[in-house]
Amino acid sequence: MSDSQSAPALKEIFNAERFAHIADEVRAVYPRFDCKAFLDMANDGLAQRSVMQRMARTSECLHAVLGLDYKQALEVLEALAPRLNSGFVSMFLADYVATYGAHDFARSMEALKYFTRFGSSEFAVRHFLRSDLQRGLALMHEWSLDDNEHVRRLASEGSRPRLPWSFRLEAVQADPSLAASILDNLKRDSSLYVRKSVANHLNDITKDHPAWALDVIEGWSLEDPRTAWIAKHALRSLIKQGDLRALTVIGAGAKPQVKIHRLKVEPAVISLGEGITLSLELQSTADQDQRLVVDYAIEYVKASGATSAKVFKLKGLALPAHARQCLSRAQQIRDMTTRKHYAGSHAVHIMVNGERLASTAFEIRD
Repeated sequence: MSDSQSAPALKEIFNAERFAHIADEVRAVYPRFDCKAFLDMANDGLAQRSVMQRMARTSECLHAVLGLDYKQALEVLEALAPRLNSGFVSMFLADYVATYGAHDFARSMEALKYFTRFGSSEFAVRHFLRSDLQRGLALMHEWSLDDNEHVRRLASEGSRPRLPWSFRLEAVQADPSLAASILDNLKRDSSLYVRKSVANHLNDITKDHPAWALDVIEGWSLEDPRTAWIAKHALRSLIKQGDLRALTVIGAGAKPQVKIHRLKVEPAVISLGEGITLSLELQSTADQDQRLVVDYAIEYVKASGATSAKVFKLKGLALPAHARQCLSRAQQIRDMTTRKHYAGSHAVHIMVNGERLASTAFEIRD
């Protein structure tokens, strides 16, 4: 795809057209609203702002132009919420609460519970947890029993120790049991949206307290497929690390009885921006079926010449006795915000149930 055809940057969700939509809808519920003043402020310096800065700027401009006290402003924003044409954009409503509602904990938390139905309040609620953790988690425990899946998800997502794009909840990071009752209430949730959040919350915990997370999951009944799904996805980081307890939870803790044939990476030499295809044949040497987790690690060359491994999922499978199965995976090798590539030989390792069984390599040229 050419640059001219590439997808627009995420920050363009908040653009001049979107601000015009917001202004029109605010005026529809609050006729005294000065659309021109809002648009002049919101569009000023827009190009230089990131997506989160644009979100914050939206609530800042609304506050300045509305000129209402907090209670009155919430009434306008609550009427506005169902009229907005983007769930992501609706998150500025929760940002408004976090920015201007710190003085009114009860009203603000109730507003966040309402706004999360339209655009998640996961970032905003953390400000109130940081100011009064015990009171906030008690409310979110109640939310975890709510009829609305968006509210239940907020209970888990908002209390995550390491929520991306947000500050860490250091108290919960240090003691994950503080939010344990929330996770327990949601471990069989009917909503995949909620289950993903529970899995991500637990995966956060595995990075600081792996034994605690494993103790919790091993104490659950995994006969319910919804709970089993959460367990598998919650343990993904530990599974990539070859953690025996995590592999055992998903039924892949046994020593693999397999051979690797015809392992190769094609092409063997590439330029940055091109793709590779990893392929291999897996042969069972066992007399019984095996549950296997097959991953691969790429040893990325760093600027210093040293290497750093990144593990990727390849396949989870049940391999019948003495059966063979071909596996392959295509991957683009291009710079990302989290990874820069350097020329040199990049080793590729195949791991089965956490054991490294075969290796090959490809080269990135200057």
